[in-house]
Amino acid sequence: MSSAKTPNLLVRWLLIPARVLLVTFLLTLLSFAVGLFLGIAGLLVSAGVRGGHPNMTNAYREIALPAAVVAGGISLLAAIVIEFRYQRRKRIEKRLL
Repeated sequence: MSSAKTPNLLVRWLLIPARVLLVTFLLTLLSFAVGLFLGIAGLLVSAGVRGGHPNMTNAYREIALPAAVVAGGISLLAAIVIEFRYQRRKRIEKRLL
């Protein structure tokens, strides 16, 4: 492979944290949206059973935000592990060729 087609080592190492943070951000955002949807649905069901009015701020504060924080931490660790395994496998395959 020519040197023009291989990416610069510095650029490749700078893209690793960018990919990890992008995946983490997207998974955190997705978990916040799903948690908020389920929180609103749960509050509506519980308010309907009790016969009262739901306090929708609880869906943000007590359900969606903690779920997003936990899912964000898990996705950060998973993205780091997956990225390092990918880089290690890529380096080993490069050595074998």
